[in-house]
Amino acid sequence: MIHIITDTGSDLPKQVMDDLDIIMLPLVVQVNDEEYFDRSTIEPKQLYTYMKEGAAPKTAQVPPSLIKETLESIAKKGESAIYITLSSGISGTYQTAVLMKNEVLEDYPDAKIEIFDSQAASLGYGLMVYEAAKQAKDGKTLDEIIHTLKHYVEHLELIFTVDDLEYLLRGGRISKTAAVMGTLLKIKPVLHMEDGKLFPLEKLRGKKKVLGRMVEIMKERIKTSDPISTIGISHADDVETAQALKELIIEETGNKNILITMIGCAIGAHAGPGTIALFFLNTPLKES
Repeated sequence: MIHIITDTGSDLPKQVMDDLDIIMLPLVVQVNDEEYFDRSTIEPKQLYTYMKEGAAPKTAQVPPSLIKETLESIAKKGESAIYITLSSGISGTYQTAVLMKNEVLEDYPDAKIEIFDSQAASLGYGLMVYEAAKQAKDGKTLDEIIHTLKHYVEHLELIFTVDDLEYLLRGGRISKTAAVMGTLLKIKPVLHMEDGKLFPLEKLRGKKKVLGRMVEIMKERIKTSDPISTIGISHADDVETAQALKELIIEETGNKNILITMIGCAIGAHAGPGTIALFFLNTPLKES
C-alpha cells in the first residue's frame, strides 16, 4: 500500500482527502499571540476575519515530530509513502521532512519513503496530491506516481491576484511605494510562480479585467488542443469571484473539469483575504 501525505498548504477540500485517504499534516499559524494548527484548531474564515481586523499572522512549518511520527507509523507496517510538500522555495517543510525521513530510515532501513518537493503552493500542489492519491488507489507503483508528480512540476502553471496589496507588502513581495500607489490607482497585480517562487507578471486596474487576463494567460500557456487535467481555482473567502472565474473559463474554453476550494491559513496568511488563484497543466498527463 502506498500512502499519500501532504500538508495543509495544499488546500484540498476535506471531502477529497477523505475519499482518497490522503494524510494531511498541519502547518502552524501564529496570530494575536496564539499558535494554531491550520484547518485543525483554526479555520481559514476565522483567520481572514482576524486579518480584516488588522492582525498580521505568521506561519511556521509542520512540526518535525509530527512528520517523523507519521512516517514511522507507516514504516512500522512495512508500507510505502510519498510526502508531497509545499514548495521548498517558500517553506522549510521539505528540508525538515527529508531529515525526518533519514531518521526513520535509521530504524527501518528497508522503508520505502519518498519526500517530494512540489515547487508549488495552494491548490497547485493540491492537484498533484489529488492525482497521486487517485493513482495510488488504482494500484500504480511508487515510480509511476513519481513520474506523474515530475510531470506536474514541469508543466503546472499558477496565475493569481490579490485583493489588497498591503499583505504582499508585509510579506516583502512589493515595496511600500508600489503598495501605496497601487491602492490609490486600484491596481491589481497578476503574479505567477517560477522555480517554486512567486514573481509579479502584470498590473491591471479592476477585478473584471484581471479575471479576463488570467483566462487569456491560461489559454496562451496551454500548449495543446487535447483535454487537460483538472483546473484548480482557490480563493481567500471570495467564492463569488472564484465562481465568476470558473464561468469565464467554461465560456472561453469549454472545460468544465474545475475544482474550487478555499485557500487555507498557511497560504492565506501571506496573500490576504480576496486572493484568487488559478492552476492548470500546460501539457496533459501522459502514461509512464
